[in-house]
Amino acid sequence: MSPQSPLSPPAHVLVLGGTTEARELAASLAARPGVRVTTSLAGRVSRPLEQAGEVRTGGFGGAEGLADWLREHAVDALVDATHPFAAGITAHAARAAAATGVPAVVLRRPGWRPGPGDDWHPVDSLAEAAALVPTLGRRVFLTTGRLGLAAFAHLDGPHFLLRSVEPPEPPLPARAEVLLARGPFTVEGEKALLREHRIDVLVTKDSGGAATAAKLVAARHLGLPVVVVRRPPLPEGVTAVPDVAAALARLELG
Repeated sequence: MSPQSPLSPPAHVLVLGGTTEARELAASLAARPGVRVTTSLAGRVSRPLEQAGEVRTGGFGGAEGLADWLREHAVDALVDATHPFAAGITAHAARAAAATGVPAVVLRRPGWRPGPGDDWHPVDSLAEAAALVPTLGRRVFLTTGRLGLAAFAHLDGPHFLLRSVEPPEPPLPARAEVLLARGPFTVEGEKALLREHRIDVLVTKDSGGAATAAKLVAARHLGLPVVVVRRPPLPEGVTAVPDVAAALARLELG
């Protein structure tokens, strides 16, 4: 998705949100005279962090519903700043932008990269991660979020420490302990948690960003293997910008 025409105030920008970058972008846009910003949240978090500008909650009804919303609310630009694993929303946004001619930008924080001393095991899906886990450890720190945990529900051998912002719904692994917490986390805090629960393998998605990266450093310091689920690919023809400044520049508001 790329802008097809310059965006100049007055303008209405729709931000598909739920990430730190989306909140930062909304705050920057809301502070600009003549720019109206609406952030759309999926509604999966019961107490979302405060957002600048207007906020709507809930789905659009697929790409066609989103296209209708863009037309009805006179949206001048669309920014997809959803989670890197929200592949369905990104696909719908690309189709809606193409159908309406609304200039669109994808904002994605860069993914994590392994460094010296890391023992990473990249996989392409949660199912592949679940198949690999029993070969690497017996006490698993599972930080893939509350959605998709069913991929691990059939594993009755390992003990799982599940961390998420919201309580997960079944099915869950038989031997599971749930920890509700929201980042950012510190390296020392993560090391203490890993030691306390005698964790011997970490499982995570490649979400990127600093808020939850401390667990990777902690795992490196403790010599633990890390199963990393790769990001889904962007739709064909879609490219992403890495930060808020680049998104503003693409919107010609930088």
